[in-house]
This record gives sequence, C-alpha cells and structure tokens, in this order.
Amino acid sequence: MNKEKLFEEVESSARSYCRSFPTVFTQSKGSLIYDNKGNKFVDFLSGAGALNYGHNNDVIKNSVMSYLEKDGIAMSLDLHSQSKLEFIEAFSSCILKPRNLEYKIQFTSPTGTSVVESAVKLARKYTKRENVVCFTNAFHGMTGVSLSLTGSNSHRQGQSYSNVTRFPFEGYAGSEFNSIDYYRKLLTDPSSGIDLPAAIILETVQAEGGLNVASVEWLQDLRLLTSELGILLIIDDIQTGCGRSGSFFSFERAGIKPDLVCLSKSIGGMGLPMALLLIDSALDVWRPAEDNGTFRGNNLAFVASTAMVKHFWSDEKFELEVADKALYINQYLNQIVAKYPALCIKTKGIGLMQGIEMRDEAYSEFLVKDCFANGVIVERCGPHDEVFKLMPALTIDYTTLNQGFAVIDAAFAKLSNQTVNTSQTADAGEGRYV
Repeated sequence: MNKEKLFEEVESSARSYCRSFPTVFTQSKGSLIYDNKGNKFVDFLSGAGALNYGHNNDVIKNSVMSYLEKDGIAMSLDLHSQSKLEFIEAFSSCILKPRNLEYKIQFTSPTGTSVVESAVKLARKYTKRENVVCFTNAFHGMTGVSLSLTGSNSHRQGQSYSNVTRFPFEGYAGSEFNSIDYYRKLLTDPSSGIDLPAAIILETVQAEGGLNVASVEWLQDLRLLTSELGILLIIDDIQTGCGRSGSFFSFERAGIKPDLVCLSKSIGGMGLPMALLLIDSALDVWRPAEDNGTFRGNNLAFVASTAMVKHFWSDEKFELEVADKALYINQYLNQIVAKYPALCIKTKGIGLMQGIEMRDEAYSEFLVKDCFANGVIVERCGPHDEVFKLMPALTIDYTTLNQGFAVIDAAFAKLSNQTVNTSQTADAGEGRYV
C-alpha cells in the first residue's frame, strides 16, 4: 500500500500548501529542505514567514533541547515561569527599549488570527465603539473577526462576521488619489454613513495581498489622522515583523508608534506557536481572564524566542546583513524584469519579502510549479496570485540564495520560450498559453 495516499484519503480538503508542493518532507536545515525521495529544495517560502531564522537554527534549537533535557516546564497556562521571565527581559532590553517603545505584553492564543482577534476586541472594549476600518487586499487571518478584516472574497467565503469598513489601501485607487483626505472626509462627515471606528488595522506591507508597500509619508499621515480623531492604530506585523521587512518592526521605517501591535509566526523563534499583542499601557483595560487561551503559556516558544532575540537582535549587525541581502535580491529581481518585459510588470515588496508582478497569473503559476520541479519552493500572492513571491530565511547564505536564483533563471527562460512559441501558434489560429 502506498502510505502517502493516506493524506488524500484521510486529511481534510482544507489542505493547501501540500497541493502546490506535493511531496513528503523529512528533514530541514537552514534554507534547505529534503523529502523522502532524497530530493533537496531551496526554501524561499520560510513557513509563510514563520521561519525567518531558517530551519533548525543551531542557536535556537540547542536552547530548546537544553531546556527539555532539564525537564523545564513546557506548558503553564499564564502561570509565571522562568522561561517567560527571561523572554520578557530579553524582548524588553533588546527590542523595545532600543526603539524607545513602551508596551505591555499580552500573551494571546498562539496563532496570528488569535492575536488579531484580541487586538480588535481590546480596541472595541477601550473605545466603546464597534466599527473597525481595514483595507483592500488585506489579510488578517481565518477566524471570525479576522476574516471580516481580510480583503479576499475567496477567504471570506462571501460572509460578514463583524462590523467593519473597508478603505482603499495606498495606491489602490491610483497614484493621484489622495487617500488620507478621503479617509478624513468619510470619518468626519456625519452623513458619510460610516461610524467613527474603534481602530484602523493594517499591514504596512500587504504580504498575501500582493506585496503592496505603504509609503513612509502615508503611514505618518495615517498615524496623525488616527491620533487627531481618537482612533486606535493596530499594526499587523504577523508576517512582516521579526525582521522580515528589514527592521524588527515593519513600522520603524516610518518612525511611528502604533497603539497595538500584533506579532506571531517568527516570534516563535523556530516555528513554535506563539503570539504577542503589544499594548500601549493606557489601553490595558482587561479584567483578569477576560481574554485568554489555554496555550498562551508555550514555554518552549519562550525559550526559542529568547535565544532568537539575544542572538540576532542584541545589536545592529544582523539588521545590516538583512539590508544587504534585501538590496541583492532587489537587484536580481530588477534584472529579471528588465530581461523579460513581456512577462513581468514590476518588482514589489521590501526587505526579504519581494517579488515580481507578472502580466498573467498563469505565468506565476508556471514559475511556482517549474521551480518546485527543479528544487526551489516559492509561492505566489496577490488578488489573482499574480505576484511571484520570494521569502527566503533572513539567515540564508549567498551561495544558497544564488542556487535558488539559478533555478528561477531557468524557469523564466523556459516560460519566455513557451510564451513565444504559444504566441506564434495563437497567431496561426490555435490556443492560448496556460
């Protein structure tokens, strides 16, 4: 019997990534993953942003293994534990204080969607207002309120779970459109039909929505608008945080301070479940146990995250290395766009979350499949999955990065040849490229 058929026979149809990358993975190290057939893959997916520091990073892994060998407590609800104390100390001294940020830390249930739910719940409690503003092409998770904030109709399944108002993200209505003035008009006009919101929530880089990057000026103007009108600003840094956009927090480049910050994914150090809600101290109006979850005391994640914070973020060295790699990736992608203008529109993204907007979603689909067939795992994003998206580990070495680029080069060359041949066939009266 082929045991691998059990996945299809037993696992729910909700499975997704395994459909794009159909193999059985067995081992991983750094930026490489291996399957049960001995194939090696360069990982440009990074656990959808949960593995910013690569697979089984030695510093992080050894800290967790040492903790387990000493029978350290693994699960503790929200009881005080030594590992939680050490995480709070490290996060405060290495992340918050150097950035002049003063936040209370709430350990929520350990998923990204859970921390978004907690942020919105707290904003509504504090302001005593229900409406929340979100943006076109946003993605905030797959549970009730989070789904309402998400732009994609396919994710929301056409349903509404919460009182939300959706505004156009910067650039959505064209570069000439003054979105901030538009928001101000809607939020201050008593006849606009829009209730003053409890909060505005956004990703500074829309990771799943197509690598749409909010400008520094827009972020600063939005922060001024929310302060002016008494609206809380929630930054969803679940995928864009922990160094993915270049700095530890994605909003640092704008010099703003959000009221609430959502962290998950790579805050768990090596893919361990963990989520944090950073709260302006004036907003911490929870009653004991008013917002809780059984697995908010994942001590293995505390240990992993402490090791991650101390090793990578105790000084500026790692951030500078990420900036160099981001520039290297950007230069490479720009070369691809210049070489294949018939296939590509433009590069998108910042940091180590960059990609290319393709002229046809079938092109990005082809690239993902061909790259996987030749040893690179890479995904796509955007409203129509038209953006070819690279998210390598922040720790990836240049040799491995170039190995991945070589596979991408070959995939683009093959795609270009096929589109030329298909175009010639179409001119003769047959078919279309798919």
